[in-house]
Amino acid sequence: MGKRILVVDDDPMIRALVESMLQAEGHEVVLAEDGKQGVEILDNEPRPVNFDVIILDVVMPGMNGLDVATRLKLHPHTQSIPILMLTGEDKAEDIMSGYSVGADYYITKPFTRQQLLFGLNLVLEGEGDS
Repeated sequence: MGKRILVVDDDPMIRALVESMLQAEGHEVVLAEDGKQGVEILDNEPRPVNFDVIILDVVMPGMNGLDVATRLKLHPHTQSIPILMLTGEDKAEDIMSGYSVGADYYITKPFTRQQLLFGLNLVLEGEGDS
């Protein structure tokens, strides 16, 4: 059964790549080109919010991925949605920052299809419905 996934990344090539990888696995993908748009999409969703996972870039103009994750974890309607960080920030402190704001898994760019699907399966297994 396909999942509904929100992909938030300011790089159009990364968005297209992730979208094609996920759609090939039968998932429904919704795209946001920055953190602000990602939050708006979630705020405008009917309740309960029907996303199975959020894939979030860290470095974006305006509202970065850490700010978005912090905000999502503060709101009851989004706090239980797993967050998969997908970013070029690969230093240990960057990864710890991602986990400290509530990321469930962290993948650094460049990444492979296998890494993306492994991370996705990992965070979805935590939901108990995979």
